[in-house]
Amino acid sequence: MKKFANNTIIVTGAGSGLGRASALQLAREGAALALVDLDASALEDSRAQILEAAPAAELLLIVADVADENSAKNYVARTVERFGRIDGFFNNAGIEGKQAVTEDYDCQMFHKVIDINLNGVFYGMKHVLQVMKKQGFGAIVNTASVGGIRGIGNQSGYAASKHGVVGLTRNSGVEYGQYGITINAIAPGAIMTPMVEGSLKQIGGDNWEAVGAEFVSVNPMKRFGKPEEVANLVSFLLSSEATFINAAVIPIDGGQSYKY
Repeated sequence: MKKFANNTIIVTGAGSGLGRASALQLAREGAALALVDLDASALEDSRAQILEAAPAAELLLIVADVADENSAKNYVARTVERFGRIDGFFNNAGIEGKQAVTEDYDCQMFHKVIDINLNGVFYGMKHVLQVMKKQGFGAIVNTASVGGIRGIGNQSGYAASKHGVVGLTRNSGVEYGQYGITINAIAPGAIMTPMVEGSLKQIGGDNWEAVGAEFVSVNPMKRFGKPEEVANLVSFLLSSEATFINAAVIPIDGGQSYKY
């Protein structure tokens, strides 16, 4: 019996990075998936990769803007309509924004990052929790960041949004544990995803790989993490193996957040 047989899991930001890697892992482990992303073509690419790895996977693709509450309400409703339940929710969609010190940080960019990374996480939780509370079970994993548990510099919007995700996770975990629902957050560090690559290119341009090498040189493990390593943690937290882990924020960063 596969770990997520007969389970339905929503994954936001499923078109790339941690969302795609986690969706692949969850599908291999038997989950039926609602894949949510703003980029329709990226969702189709994820579908193709998932079906290659898990040909029997049941997939529902939903193009949605997580920063819009009605879109969040809709992707939850469509998931329930299709599958009848929501066992797990990887509340993952997010953006980095631009690199700038606080005094130079663009206000419109700040609001955009908050809308997607923080408001989007809240909207998803709000509507998924209504379903899970009625069911009397469920597991939610929010994507925070090491930037949500310490300062990282030059990313006011991102750091503020991820600190907010940490607060939402801890607060809601306290509220909903009594209903058989666990709510946790992961705090990835430098994981080599398209978003991290984009960040390095903002800093280093054509020399971004050298910037990346310098960046990981201070990590205790001297390397970038892999999306698949994060997917393993997400899978564990969404599973029946983690039913007494609640309101936790778990770094997955090679030890970097403990070094500084």
